[in-house]
Amino acid sequence: MAMTIQVDIVSAEAEIFSGVAEMVFVPAQMGEIGIMPRHTPLLSPLKAGEVRVRKTDGKEESFYVSSGMLEIQPHIVTVLADTALRAKDIDEEKAEKAKKHAEKALKEGTSKMSYAEAQAELAQAVAQLQMVKRLRKKH
Repeated sequence: MAMTIQVDIVSAEAEIFSGVAEMVFVPAQMGEIGIMPRHTPLLSPLKAGEVRVRKTDGKEESFYVSSGMLEIQPHIVTVLADTALRAKDIDEEKAEKAKKHAEKALKEGTSKMSYAEAQAELAQAVAQLQMVKRLRKKH
């Protein structure tokens, strides 16, 4: 019998995913972490990016997460994200507009948006667009 790990992905709005997996890949602040059953306990901030859940049937599900926290226990992974979306629910047009808006705010510096807010919006939009492009190549 293959070992599994319980995975829960939740946002401020809702639970996005709850199920068992063979492996999980998460965009932690210091880089991507691959998590298997019996992983050492860990707490880490998240950065905007893709969470990939490799299920027991070998198929992967992808989710976009913005900032938040990752908690790893030997048999449970919890992703607490400020924003979390299923990959298929990402609005590419909206992400492209957000990217352009943030780039303009960073370039001109005249927006009502602070520099840090513009950088965060840009990072989130770029992460969403990268996910959409990667998933498009898979299919």
